[in-house]
Amino acid sequence: MRSLLPVLLAAFAASTTAQAADVLHLQGTLEGKDHQRYLALPFEVPAGTGRVAVTLHHDGAQDRTVIDLGLLDANGFRGWSGGSRSSINVSRYDASGGYLPGAIPAGKWQVLLGIPNIRARVQTPYKVEVTLWSEAEVDAGSDRNDPVLRDSAGWYRGDLHMHSTHSDGSCSSQQGRKVPCPLFLSLQAAVRQGLDFVALTEHNTVSHLEEVARHQPWFDQLLLIPGMEVTTFQGHANVFGVNGPLPFRLGEQVPDWSSLLGQLKRSDAVFSINHPALPSGEDCMGCGWTPATPVDMAAVQAVEVVNGSQADGPRAGVGFWEKQLQQGRRMTAIGGSDSHNPGAANGPSPIGLPATLVHAPALSRNAILAALKQGRVVVDVRNVAGSRLDLWLQSDAGQRAEMGQQLALPAGQWATLHAELDYPRPVRIELIVDGQRHPSSVETGANGVQQASLRWRSDGKRHWLRVDARDADGSLLLLGNPVYVNWPR
Repeated sequence: MRSLLPVLLAAFAASTTAQAADVLHLQGTLEGKDHQRYLALPFEVPAGTGRVAVTLHHDGAQDRTVIDLGLLDANGFRGWSGGSRSSINVSRYDASGGYLPGAIPAGKWQVLLGIPNIRARVQTPYKVEVTLWSEAEVDAGSDRNDPVLRDSAGWYRGDLHMHSTHSDGSCSSQQGRKVPCPLFLSLQAAVRQGLDFVALTEHNTVSHLEEVARHQPWFDQLLLIPGMEVTTFQGHANVFGVNGPLPFRLGEQVPDWSSLLGQLKRSDAVFSINHPALPSGEDCMGCGWTPATPVDMAAVQAVEVVNGSQADGPRAGVGFWEKQLQQGRRMTAIGGSDSHNPGAANGPSPIGLPATLVHAPALSRNAILAALKQGRVVVDVRNVAGSRLDLWLQSDAGQRAEMGQQLALPAGQWATLHAELDYPRPVRIELIVDGQRHPSSVETGANGVQQASLRWRSDGKRHWLRVDARDADGSLLLLGNPVYVNWPR
């Protein structure tokens, strides 16, 4: 080995707590005598580090130089990927293939290089970048890579509530026995159901973060959003976009729901109340929304209005959600299958029933979460391929607001509420103003698009206007979120 010049930042070495994205540079040059040897490159990991990422750079392939990659932490072996990867990372909850997730101990770590081949007269310079993320940055998600599966705006179809072996999901084994169901089967079912994204919401655990990180590269047409169903004795809620565990023992870990909501304000996660109208008792303790103390509902971003088949009737969440709207609380209505079994590979699956359609600028985690908060979202109860429901309000003065947006209309100003529906057969379009249903005449426009409209006059006060699509028997098919008028920010 000709030279080994670790470059350690002095300020970093003196630090006792890792700062965000500190980068260490380890570099040197390999020679022929390094053939079939192992080389350990030491570096220091300070207390408070949450993720260690390693990237190897060299241009030796043209000379047939091969460099394998591994990692030792302060306590010993952490993983080995050989020549299959040039970039790897480890954290408490996930790690690259071949590496172990777990606590990040402070102390002396080593990047391990194996040199299975370098020719006798060849010199191969190399550089290793070691990036250290603080625990705070990991908790905030600053360390994660947000894959963009599609870089275009459009309606994306997903399921926001599902379970696997990481909580209480089950399915039939090869011999027909009921067993914990592998997450991979649920993801394959989601693909068969025509979904673009899924939120994986296991009960009170984040053990699935490891599989999410490893499965996402293979599922490059299905976005995997890590979530957690916070299951308490006072109600259930999904949190989408988690990076680590959340407290769920209300009254022990955290005083109440508002305390948890306060913690989430510092992240980009989305909090959604689950199946709020279900009864809570011995059959399902805590299933209904029964908080013991007042909740800061202004911090709640979404409500699961359709849970599985509960789309109509007293157990659906629509009434609970519309009551919040009437009280001035702006929340996005969503749906989720709450699937605990993906079904047989060649049979029907409950995943995607209902589907949640989100209009987002791209198919990525950040884009979907931001769009959920914004509210151009539709619940498709039966997950009908190609279905689409949209809404906008156009004032006579030329102002326009789409679903999820806000419009300021002074008293006396007239506007027209427009609805557009793509569906394979004619259905009823129901326009809704402040909870009052207005059945409308439906016209079929170009390309079979069904259209309806309602003239409406503002009184200068706060209002919400939205749209539903119903079958001939009155059952809910699609539910749309509102346009908001004179809504305080």
